[in-house]
Amino acid sequence: METRTLEWDTPMYRLAVAQLDQTAQLMGLQENLWHRLRTPQRAHVVSFPFRRDSYDVVQTVFGYRVQHLTTMGPTKGGIRYDLGVDLGEVTALAMWMSWKCAIMGLPFGGAKGGLRIDPRQFSPAELQRITRRYTSEIIDVIGPDRDIPAPDLGTDEQIMAWIMDTYSQTKGYAVPGVVTGKPLEIGGSLGRKEATGRGVVTCMVEACRDLGLPVEGARVVVQGFGNVGSVSARLAHAAGARVVAVSDVASGIHDPAGLDLPAVDRWVAEHRTVQGFPGAEGVSNADLLTLPCDVLIPAAIQGQIDGDNAAKLRCKLIIEGANGPTDLDADRILAERGILVVPDILANAGGVTVSYFEWVQSLQHFFWSEDEVNARLVQLMTRAFTDVLATARQRGVDLRTAAMIRGVSRIAEAKRRRGIFP
Repeated sequence: METRTLEWDTPMYRLAVAQLDQTAQLMGLQENLWHRLRTPQRAHVVSFPFRRDSYDVVQTVFGYRVQHLTTMGPTKGGIRYDLGVDLGEVTALAMWMSWKCAIMGLPFGGAKGGLRIDPRQFSPAELQRITRRYTSEIIDVIGPDRDIPAPDLGTDEQIMAWIMDTYSQTKGYAVPGVVTGKPLEIGGSLGRKEATGRGVVTCMVEACRDLGLPVEGARVVVQGFGNVGSVSARLAHAAGARVVAVSDVASGIHDPAGLDLPAVDRWVAEHRTVQGFPGAEGVSNADLLTLPCDVLIPAAIQGQIDGDNAAKLRCKLIIEGANGPTDLDADRILAERGILVVPDILANAGGVTVSYFEWVQSLQHFFWSEDEVNARLVQLMTRAFTDVLATARQRGVDLRTAAMIRGVSRIAEAKRRRGIFP
């Protein structure tokens, strides 16, 4: 039976499906499984009225929660607040989360959700009301044993606290395990904020070792100076690399001798942008990608490296901090040029890994030290990188395809073991 996909047929969804199709064909995946993995098991679309601080202004808000795979255990994935949120985007992100969890050996399926709003246009009081109403709309499909949200683009630990409180109020007792990425005071985990960036840099160190490229003094360019990008830059610097350029949504800064990252952090804390940072030259986000460097870390948004600019990149290694920053045309060009790409489903899996640690801590009411969290994260990321690299060499494929093979294979075997009901 042909599946009708118009409801979520967007460029981001088409990229996720194309990656799956390419892998499934190479694996010889059973056709029924292949088709089932192309679409989510559950997709929830909600709309609700929202009253602004100006009491007489009421708007309609659209929200989503997609659960791609329920075979492995509860589903797991972020919630984003962004004007670009639609059913296709969250479906693609949920699919990628399924592969990530399987690659890392976590007992989760992939999920994703969000609201189609610009959070910068809302007051804190408005954000709290809109978050609580969205939670009430999806409350029947989330839970510590069902689906566990986390922060993503446009959301943070405060948003997670409001979701947890709303859910807990309906239960009559505190349920810290319903979300991860919470404040420490209500069950959050040490090391969670830095987890994605730490995973990115762990993959960078392992990839540099494989390439014979010394981390000490390596020139690093980071696109995106949000949570993932800024942490990646700081940890790369701490590992001995030379961060020569960073950017945010407005613009970028470049210093071939290496940026003074503590000074950049202080500037951003005061001005909320890297733009105008003294002692560095300005550079656009597009031009930043083509700066000469050893390591490029795209940690902004999807669709940044494509068939038009892939031939212009002047790096030796790409570590994908963002979700879906590279399209299939670019993948082919980069492979032909011998540029190693550590894919998003491996490189940025540190966030969901420490979210798993937080979920376990919340269920047990037993907390780990930051050193324990970081050590376990590095151990799992290193093992996953080693396994994916071994698969790539064994199958003669790139790292993205190898990571997909490992993730899809584990999911396919889990589905085979569980069988079909009834």
